[in-house]
Amino acid sequence: MSYFPVSIQACANYEESTVRQSLGLVLRQMDALNFVRPGMTVAIKVNLVAAARPEEAATTHPALVRELCRLITEKGARPVVGDSPGGLFSSMYLKGIYQATGLHAVEDVGGTLNDNFEVRDAVDHDAAVLHTFPYTAWLEEADAIICFSKLKTHAMMGMTCSVKNMFGTIPGTAKSECHMRFSQEDRFADMLIDLNEHFRPALYLVDAVEGMEGNGPTAGHPRHIGCVLASRSPYSLDAVCAGIINLSADRVPTLRRAAARGLGPENGDDVTILGDSPNLFRVADFDTSAAHRDLTFSSPGLVGRVTGSVMKMTMTTRPGVRKGLCIGCGKCSQVCPAHAITMEDRLPRIARDRCIRCFCCQEFCPKGAMQVQRTLPGRIVHGISVRGKS
Repeated sequence: MSYFPVSIQACANYEESTVRQSLGLVLRQMDALNFVRPGMTVAIKVNLVAAARPEEAATTHPALVRELCRLITEKGARPVVGDSPGGLFSSMYLKGIYQATGLHAVEDVGGTLNDNFEVRDAVDHDAAVLHTFPYTAWLEEADAIICFSKLKTHAMMGMTCSVKNMFGTIPGTAKSECHMRFSQEDRFADMLIDLNEHFRPALYLVDAVEGMEGNGPTAGHPRHIGCVLASRSPYSLDAVCAGIINLSADRVPTLRRAAARGLGPENGDDVTILGDSPNLFRVADFDTSAAHRDLTFSSPGLVGRVTGSVMKMTMTTRPGVRKGLCIGCGKCSQVCPAHAITMEDRLPRIARDRCIRCFCCQEFCPKGAMQVQRTLPGRIVHGISVRGKS
């Protein structure tokens, strides 16, 4: 089966000259902006998950977004940059995020930051699971969408890249409802794929100059990868990116479900590469330890099924608090869609019977105190698995 190719180009840093050369090459290799016409409005949907400084590697870097806006403006089109992170989808909330992430830089080259915070409802009868949903109306004003993501680890989805980035089309406060509606990871993955199939961005780009490893997508550590990538397909792009950070496809539910639905490859080896080889950027020791992993145990018969359920319950990763880092702000309790977290003596207490393991508490903890944890049996099994592969 033929899949959309992926264009890759080395990008050593975020200096203006480096970015101009690298982004220009990665786009020219596949004539990526051939859909842009004078007078068009092009929405650039970036990753603005938090009010983080560019050097923290949590958001799409402003230097790359600025250069993309410059190229689009040169073609006579109007680029508009935006996102809806967790929290209120409002001018006041996004103002602080735009400022912290350095995105005002796009205004120097004719780009604008989204100031339309209207929300509308969509109906999609062709979706696998997401038949009705609210969405951010600013995307509807655009003639085309470009999805510009950041390559990072993600507790629930293994990694956040192209497919996961489109979750930002759901307004911030409605994201909790999606987590509850699609709490099982494969259904959540199908929901994300449905969003990509509904909005169908004309182009996908990935900022993998500095990625995030460890406790991603907000509290991990920057890790140099050194490239930018582009494709018409989020599934081809994510398959290649997973290989670069040494993350197997079975740990990325969106790749697993896209392959099952006939939309994308099972791994990056099946994708045609334009430009530099992904092997040049592969980080063999990229820390993906926080990526959520469901362990499956199955045996025939009732006893086997019960045993399997118990084993899975005791070994599946889950969120937990590092008391020494917690400041008692209560953000985890506020964002928990299952209302499984209460604050007692300024420390979060997690009701395990209600936790749906969406890891929203981990994603939005401002101090990184909420982290992905394994139970003791899970740590033992994980240790055996790692030694067996070494």
